[in-house]
Amino acid sequence: MLSLFKTIRHAIATWWSEFTLQTKLLAVVTMVVSLVMSGLTFWAVNTIQQDARMNDTRFGRDLGLLLAANVAPLVADNNLTEVAQFSQRFYSSTSSVRYMLYADEDGEIFFGIPFWDAEVENSLTIKRRIQLPEDYPGDGEKPMVRQHATPDGIVTDVFIPLIVNKRYLGVLAIGINPNQTAVISTNFTRDVTIAVFITIWVMVILAGVINALTITKPIKELLVGVKQIATGNFKQRIDLPLGGELGELILSFNEMAERLERYEEQNIEELTAEKAKLQTLVSTIADGAVLIDNNMQVILANPTAERIFGWENANVVGDNVLHHLPPAVQMEIADPLYEMAAGECESAEFRIFLNQPTQRTIRILLTTVLNVQRESIKGIAITIQDITREVELNEAKSQFISNVSHELRTPLFNIKTHIETLHEYGENLDLQIRQEYLQTVNHETDRLTRLVNDVLDLSKLQSGHNYSFDGVDLTQAIEQTLRTYQLNAKDKGVELIQEVDSNLPLVMGNYDLLVQVFGNLIGNSLKFTKAGGKVAIRAYQLDFKPSPTQSSPVRIEISDTGIGIATEDQRSIFERFFRVENRVHTLEGTGLGLSIVRNIIDRHRSKVHLVSEVGIGTTFWFDLAAFDEKAPTILIEPIAEASKITTV
Repeated sequence: MLSLFKTIRHAIATWWSEFTLQTKLLAVVTMVVSLVMSGLTFWAVNTIQQDARMNDTRFGRDLGLLLAANVAPLVADNNLTEVAQFSQRFYSSTSSVRYMLYADEDGEIFFGIPFWDAEVENSLTIKRRIQLPEDYPGDGEKPMVRQHATPDGIVTDVFIPLIVNKRYLGVLAIGINPNQTAVISTNFTRDVTIAVFITIWVMVILAGVINALTITKPIKELLVGVKQIATGNFKQRIDLPLGGELGELILSFNEMAERLERYEEQNIEELTAEKAKLQTLVSTIADGAVLIDNNMQVILANPTAERIFGWENANVVGDNVLHHLPPAVQMEIADPLYEMAAGECESAEFRIFLNQPTQRTIRILLTTVLNVQRESIKGIAITIQDITREVELNEAKSQFISNVSHELRTPLFNIKTHIETLHEYGENLDLQIRQEYLQTVNHETDRLTRLVNDVLDLSKLQSGHNYSFDGVDLTQAIEQTLRTYQLNAKDKGVELIQEVDSNLPLVMGNYDLLVQVFGNLIGNSLKFTKAGGKVAIRAYQLDFKPSPTQSSPVRIEISDTGIGIATEDQRSIFERFFRVENRVHTLEGTGLGLSIVRNIIDRHRSKVHLVSEVGIGTTFWFDLAAFDEKAPTILIEPIAEASKITTV
């Protein structure tokens, strides 16, 4: 029973919760109004009934007093026949009297209408009594009145004492029927009230059902649809067969959802394309990019930033950027980031040296990101530029200028000193000293010329100058170079050896640049090879092919039996102004020849290799691609960064 009650209560609560607040308020107001109206009606009915009972009481009392005054003398004379006849006539003349009973002073009934019968004296005689209060009759002028309910209505009982000459003879009991008009009016009013009450609630229930089916349900469906639209579900539709204003509203809602769906699909395609473009742009730019919000949480980080900060294996999106930055960066930019988030400044720039994950110098730019109206800060953009190469180039530039200045100063000083001496003391100096001075000036002038030419050549190679590349006959270039240095080699007592294959193919290159490479390498070999030594240049075609459509490359080797290059110097020998003679203190040079060689070979898309052993000799070698006669002549632009030298 208890579970059934709980089930019913739950069902009622669920049913009630489905109604809108307006419907609930309407139901409550209707119930209160109906209860008030019903209460007023029942109060009026009760008042009418009380008035009717009072009227019945007055009528019964007056009627009883009148009848008692007429029958009391007859009862005193014990003229019961006359009492019976008078009572019968009186009872028959009115419909208001329900019954009439006569009882003696002990309360025993000796006559009654309409249920009186002649008394039969036997052992089965039933004696009827009226149970009266012990102090009855009390005040004889005031009859006792009471009422009792019967199936036909409320009956008023009037008890009038029969007193003659102050002698109590008994009691007359009269039952007065209720006023039919009042009863009918009261019953009608009650029935009408009940009918109105029931009708009101039937109308309320019907209105609730109609409201739920025609108004509440569509409105709830619309509310659910609007919520779905608000969450981005533009596929929501409402399918209710309604007409009128609600039908138009539902139709308009469905049209709106359909348009939003089409608009969303179009926007999603455009946004996806723009997002892909943005992601591609951000991910491919050379600079690192990190976007954070006002709470320092990372929104976006491109691969360059992840590589610079070592975030490849860490998911930093959504975390505080300060928790993942290297200590040196965090120390520099923490305070400016908070100042920018608070709107105290708009941008900042820092240059920071990092030791981890690799040694590099970076430039960090901080810029605030404003909303469309440029009124509030939406985040901060962090741009990270790796300026390690820039710093190195600046240092190299400074070192280059310093070296050039030093290299220029020495021959200029020597030239100036000797010329001033000749100018001031020329007549006082003998001929041999003057010849020595002039020879020194000429030697320093040649040295200065070589230095300037080498600097110009290197500058030209590293500038934006383009060179025309075509098929080059290596045999011709090598023979030209050997003819140039043949006399020098003979003077030093060094043997020049040429080992070039007879069927050597043409190579892709620039003839003048390759001649310069051969000249620099053979010149260095002659410089560091003592008398009796050998300098050999070899050229031969390798056995492997880079690809099925390409010919095998040609390898060129320049070997000598000179002093060799120490292992610690092999990595630096191609740097500008680095000279082995700085360590051996025997020979002179500009220190730019091998740097020029490296740049020229880089232009030929190849690398210079080095094998050397101190006291044994040195071999430089590199490969050149075979010339394809079907390919047109091309222009080779300078590469951004010189290749590293490989030592074996």
